[in-house]
Amino acid sequence: MPNQQTAPIPIDLARDQLLASIDAIEGTETVDLDQACGRIAAETITSTIDLPRTYNAAVDGYGVGSASLIAAPDRPFKIVGVARAGHPFDGVIGAGEAIEIYTGGVMPQGPDCVAMHEDCTRSGDEVVIAAKLARGSNMRPPGENLAKGEIVIAKGQVVSAALVGQLAASGTAQISVRRRLRVAVLSTGDEVVPAGSPASHGQIFDANRPMLKAILASSQITLIDCGIVPDRLAALSAAYENALAAADVVISSGGASDGIEDHTQQAMQQVGANCAFWRLAMKPGRPMAVGRREKQLIFCLPGNPVAAFVCTRLLIKPVLIKLSDGAATPILKIRVPAGFTHRKKPGRAEFLRVVLVDDTDGQHLQLHGRKGAGVISSLTGADGLVEIPLENAGVDKGLMLNFLPFHERGL
Repeated sequence: MPNQQTAPIPIDLARDQLLASIDAIEGTETVDLDQACGRIAAETITSTIDLPRTYNAAVDGYGVGSASLIAAPDRPFKIVGVARAGHPFDGVIGAGEAIEIYTGGVMPQGPDCVAMHEDCTRSGDEVVIAAKLARGSNMRPPGENLAKGEIVIAKGQVVSAALVGQLAASGTAQISVRRRLRVAVLSTGDEVVPAGSPASHGQIFDANRPMLKAILASSQITLIDCGIVPDRLAALSAAYENALAAADVVISSGGASDGIEDHTQQAMQQVGANCAFWRLAMKPGRPMAVGRREKQLIFCLPGNPVAAFVCTRLLIKPVLIKLSDGAATPILKIRVPAGFTHRKKPGRAEFLRVVLVDDTDGQHLQLHGRKGAGVISSLTGADGLVEIPLENAGVDKGLMLNFLPFHERGL
């Protein structure tokens, strides 16, 4: 079990080591497409059809042969039929003839282009076309959207709303998805009471558990609320054991340090979990431990809300995606100049809350809110985090830094 002499591990290294050492949870289920959005595909699906299946009209107008139009642009075409979406014309359109056709209508044999109705002058059953058209104008070829045999969704992709549309268009009604990851969340501390209950002198309302559940809320995860656990080793060990009986991952906050009443490391040991690492070379979030019991993980977050928030975003969420068999995506980091000065000790990275500011010279980052790992208000209104690298002794204005935007920042 690690101790005070264990060197803190950089956050990027800790995340990479964990990701490399875990496999996706086992288990899949088949769901209707209406229930699939947000889930992770457990299979690769290819299209069994061309989409569209045939040549069809991309506009409302008249289908004609481009050769006839080029040969005699002023000559009227005789309209011999109508084609609408879902109501194809059964016949052949000859040279010098036209078909009245609407968007999505199947192109009959003969025409190889469509003139938009605003470029046409109709008189009775004849039409004169003013536009110059080439073969294929205003037509959609078979497979333009999706070709037969083309991958619609790959295993590990998150089913998005757009993919639901594409899957439905290809004729897919059901999809195999990974089962939901079961994640248990608990808070620790004799001083912690639920919001909404009476709080006596020296007690605080539990902010971490509701905040963590909000961060982790996802179609891919089933959250299990394990409440608040007292600052006693036996109570925490029992809480871990009960949570592990129901969950793939357990996340606790508070008691992650090495003080007299910080029992998480001993509790992990008592439930048979090996400590993968303890202490991160970062601020906030240094006193964090991660334990493993076979394929199950225990994350012991600091009690300070900002530290719990940052560690969850930077370490826990990527691991949960990997466990759910989701496709790995790197944390988004955008190089933006600093609009502030800051000093720190080399040897640990710092993640500060910032806002993105526009001025005449472009965009830059400004520090946001009051400092401190327990100051939740520094998170509200922030656009994201700025990473002050491990080796830096500080920041001067204009230094290019990594900006990690929150999901709330964007279009």
